[in-house]
Amino acid sequence: MIPLIEINEVPKGLLEIESARDLHTILPHPTLLTLEGHRPQPLFVTVLLHGNEDTGLFAVQKILQKYRGLRLPRSLIVFFGNIDAAREELRRLDGQPDYNRVWPGGEAQESDEADLIRRVMERVTAQPLFASIDIHNNTGKNPHYGCINRLDADFLYLASLFARTIVYFETPKGVQSLALAPYCPAVTIECGKPHLPYGIEEAARFVDTLLHLAKFPHHLQHKDTDVYHTALRITIPEAFSFSFNDKEADLHLLSELEESNFSELPAGTRFATVKPDSNARFAAYDDDGDDRFDDYFFIENNEIRLKKPMMPSMITLDERVIRQDCFCYLMERIEIPK
Repeated sequence: MIPLIEINEVPKGLLEIESARDLHTILPHPTLLTLEGHRPQPLFVTVLLHGNEDTGLFAVQKILQKYRGLRLPRSLIVFFGNIDAAREELRRLDGQPDYNRVWPGGEAQESDEADLIRRVMERVTAQPLFASIDIHNNTGKNPHYGCINRLDADFLYLASLFARTIVYFETPKGVQSLALAPYCPAVTIECGKPHLPYGIEEAARFVDTLLHLAKFPHHLQHKDTDVYHTALRITIPEAFSFSFNDKEADLHLLSELEESNFSELPAGTRFATVKPDSNARFAAYDDDGDDRFDDYFFIENNEIRLKKPMMPSMITLDERVIRQDCFCYLMERIEIPK
């Protein structure tokens, strides 16, 4: 069993650490920090579900520094997640399930990590929650955006407070925002690459905004937002090798595609070159878990190309992350009634 530390005051040294690698010296295990505020209904924030995504840690650090010695505007619960992976600057350790895939309804539900998350859920949902934020980074070049699992007005408004770009998704299952959605408006915020001051500032601003927000508006106050639906999750089956540099790999991926995140690509756009006489291809899973490769891609002259216009997101050049998670997502625009 993975220990869960529960504390009600900011531990000594937390506000001073300069690297997520050092967090284990302050919090040796996953931790729930609960702080009371003027408004009792808590804001729930999760950080470091992926150990190499440190923006959330430093955003929370900024908030706690701002209110040092003061009562928070609203009660706050922070879950510090995969501290062991943070120590190694990895998304997750080898052999360890993804901390953002083991929430209720997700993968590896018999694992110690899923048991840990069930205990976290029991604690935080024992009271009404105001909202939930899961703070993440990308490994590829992407704008800041918010991800939601419901198109309800509160969820759209919550995401719009962070960024004009909003992504609605139903898969993968087992993510924090999907698990919290039945209890309160919930959002995952993607804050660009780790370590960058702008991402930290924007995440801290967003958390502070919600600490001060008294309630959600009765009606959606439309902002200048773009809403997209994730149609496909693109992975590379274990049976196939891939590389951005080695042209002898089963799939030779195009590094320039990273520049195309959140840009609509026309039909015919080349995504990869297939090794001759290989049957290599992507897996392109829709929300039902069906492989829709043939509906969205075609192979011609040993090249994988788009069959229809689509918008990619989260294309990354990090081959370890591609193998652990996915190559990218493909999205379509949603028109929200005014």
